[in-house]
Amino acid sequence: MSKQYYDLLGVSETATDEEITAAFEQLKKKYSEERFLEGEKGNEAAKMLNRIDVAYNEIMTERRESRSADNASSSYAKAEQFIRDGKINEAQAVLDEFNERPAEWHYLQSVVFYKKNWMNESKKQLEIAIQMDGSNEKYRTAYNKLKEKIEYDKRQAETPHTQQGTYQDQSAGGYDEQQQQMGGGFCEQCATCCACNMLFNCCLNACCGCR
Repeated sequence: MSKQYYDLLGVSETATDEEITAAFEQLKKKYSEERFLEGEKGNEAAKMLNRIDVAYNEIMTERRESRSADNASSSYAKAEQFIRDGKINEAQAVLDEFNERPAEWHYLQSVVFYKKNWMNESKKQLEIAIQMDGSNEKYRTAYNKLKEKIEYDKRQAETPHTQQGTYQDQSAGGYDEQQQQMGGGFCEQCATCCACNMLFNCCLNACCGCR
């Protein structure tokens, strides 16, 4: 459809905004004068005046949206790089510059909160991302891993130190078997690995510096 709009204005799709505006203004002047002619020619000029107005607005709107998407993509990449480099404050500053905040913004905000060890805030941001884009597997995978991490930390905090010592004194096989029976299947090393990889293995291809 957009190509038809360009054709209607007599410009190519590679034309600059200035060239498109100039072509539109020229046609608008032409048809504005001709619409007062008698008969079919005047009627046709009035119709063309409406058509070129629609074409111009559609083209310029599409171009603005495209530039906005490009800028957002560039800013997301910048925020991701800051996160990889451990520059969390800088990443947050990039995210704060966004006026519109779609699902990907909330996903990256959750990563920043996670790196700050703000688990509940990170979880809330992932929930918003999923609400906005429920079909995104990356968001759901990160969300499930984060829930596992939060639940594991909660269990660890609720376990008395004496009981933890008892668990640690058990053989590796007995400990793993007990965890499987409890439905966890979570040793401390697994939880650490999960925490390191939970958000970056989907889009950042890193694991928070843990290997």
